[in-house]
Amino acid sequence: MTMARIVGLLLLAAVAMPAQKAPFTVRALMEVKRISDPQLAPDGSSVAFVVQTVDLERNLRPRNIYVVPVRGGEPRRITWAGTANHRPRWSPDSRRIAFISDRSGSSQVWIMDADGGNPKQVTNLATEADGVLFSPDGDTLIFTSEVYPDCADDACNRQRLEAERASPVKARIYEALLYRHWDSWKSARRKHILAVSIASGQVRDLTPGQLDVPPFSLGGPDDYAVSPDGKELCYVAKPDPNPATHTNTELFVVPIEGGAPVRLTQAPGADNSPLYSPDGNYLAWRSQMRAGYESDRWRLVLMRRKAPPPASPGAAEPPKPEWDTEQVTVLTDALDRPVTSFTWAPDSSRLFFTTEDRGRSAIHMIAATGGASRVVASGSSTLGDQQLSRDGKTMVYTAQSGSRPVEIYAASSTGGTPLQLTRLNDELLERYQLTPFEEFRVDGAQQTPVYSFLVKPANFRPDQRYPALFLIHGGPQSAWTESWHYRWNAQVFAGAGYVVVLPNPRGSTGYGQRFTDEINADWGGKVYEDIMAVVDHVAKLPYVDPDRMAAAGGSFGGYMVNWMMGHTQRFRAFVSHAGVFDLPSKTLETEELWFPMWEFQGMPWDNPELYRKFSPSQYVKDLFTPTLVIHGELDFRVPYGQGLQLFTALQMQGVPSKLLLFPDEGHWILKPRNSILWYETFLDWIDRWTKTAR
Repeated sequence: MTMARIVGLLLLAAVAMPAQKAPFTVRALMEVKRISDPQLAPDGSSVAFVVQTVDLERNLRPRNIYVVPVRGGEPRRITWAGTANHRPRWSPDSRRIAFISDRSGSSQVWIMDADGGNPKQVTNLATEADGVLFSPDGDTLIFTSEVYPDCADDACNRQRLEAERASPVKARIYEALLYRHWDSWKSARRKHILAVSIASGQVRDLTPGQLDVPPFSLGGPDDYAVSPDGKELCYVAKPDPNPATHTNTELFVVPIEGGAPVRLTQAPGADNSPLYSPDGNYLAWRSQMRAGYESDRWRLVLMRRKAPPPASPGAAEPPKPEWDTEQVTVLTDALDRPVTSFTWAPDSSRLFFTTEDRGRSAIHMIAATGGASRVVASGSSTLGDQQLSRDGKTMVYTAQSGSRPVEIYAASSTGGTPLQLTRLNDELLERYQLTPFEEFRVDGAQQTPVYSFLVKPANFRPDQRYPALFLIHGGPQSAWTESWHYRWNAQVFAGAGYVVVLPNPRGSTGYGQRFTDEINADWGGKVYEDIMAVVDHVAKLPYVDPDRMAAAGGSFGGYMVNWMMGHTQRFRAFVSHAGVFDLPSKTLETEELWFPMWEFQGMPWDNPELYRKFSPSQYVKDLFTPTLVIHGELDFRVPYGQGLQLFTALQMQGVPSKLLLFPDEGHWILKPRNSILWYETFLDWIDRWTKTAR
């Protein structure tokens, strides 16, 4: 065979071989268009949704509103001014969209035509606006604003704000809990629900008083809703005067035109996410039965209106029937999985809801009269945001997985092959190697099955041995799922050459409530055994180098890393982000006290032995593993003093360690450039210890 022939065959072979895709990186992550909040138009023709992008030059994450036809077609951007256009909500006739925008210099309510034309500012409040809804009459908008509860109008609010800003004294004075939350200090202002007339701009406060409405969210959909006739508002409030120690939220109703609120619920746990049936005869919501436990199973419950009272002679219309508060039906009592979201069918006969189950989320359907539920959409993915067309035949929803970000789909409400409506990231992701999640099972503590996900490195070769990175999730009542993460993106770590392992040990949700509960008062017990059983399994895989393993986690995951560094030397490196180090001092600095009170059966002086037993600070003498400590100085959930204590202990023990502090971040690292630094510092640290010889 001639040389020319050989060269020709080689060239043909090269052409036939697919080009190797690039590993996914944090820079690629910054290019992903982040889809959220899809809203189906009442006439079923279009979906409005929000797209968030990253502007590295300005260190911003702009949000804009798009629309896409339900029957397919190119999505079209319809907002261009400002950097925060979000919360699109359709008018009842599908001709207009209400939204929140900062285009006038502050966050206010706006409306525009369905194609984005004729934008008009509706509010101009000193206290700004958020959370807009259209009232069924199409003439009124419901929204939230943080107001001074003793102010009767916006002029008073404006005067108070200006006086605060002008005052040279910035001291804070408190006489009760909760005095700060997440990343902000509590002020004299309270979040209220307000109504504004589109025509006149007149604003009225629907929930006056000292309570925050809705309360500090425990997750899920909106915590307020308007009845289909537009005459009643249902909202969530926390009536207990000490909100720091209780999860007990309740449902209240109040006339839209004003009046005294009526309390509907009496459950000891949280009640939230109220939603009226389209015919107005039912109210559905999510409820937890145990007081003080934020991770109790969310159940879908239902209340019905009483039979209407007889009309008075000569009355213009019959009186509105009251709610039957003595008859509450738990629709999902037999389902040992948490209900994460739900919506009504247009004929009020069924509800469509999502549940978390073994790292996936499916859409179920159940009759309003009760009975067994039926799965209508599922897969190796996380589904959500489900909504139905007015005729009930079409369902719109979002889907995502560990290797694909959120996209919007339309399908028959009875099931069938969906139509993908958005493909905003296809061109970008086609350039990169994205590795699917693989599930595996091991026997954990007490021979209990423990499930995990594994993500192989980009361009994986089975004949090579790779370093392994174990990511421990937060919560602790949470889980790694088939979903796309931006703060702990497994594809970025796999793209850096790691076998990424995501264990779901005790405390994880979606594996039955008992499995979730078994971490209570046992933070370093069975959950640690579960994780180490996963480590044992992975260390034996033929493509994993057991001498080059690292572990990382945030929040409870950071706690578990701190616990592991005092109990094992099997890892080359650790990364502890916003991790609890000293349980007693953290408990006295945090804000939501119901959490440690449940997990450790009281405050530190109530149960000192349990706090000491599971506090990583008790094991300082056993710290040997190189550790990167990361914290945000605005973190009030796990205050950054925990990170300082850990770093000081590591340094005093002579352990190689690094401290990365973000003065402008809280529990999560959200600013784009900070996020890049977070990923790069993280990877540089574990690369140093797992990819070089000791």
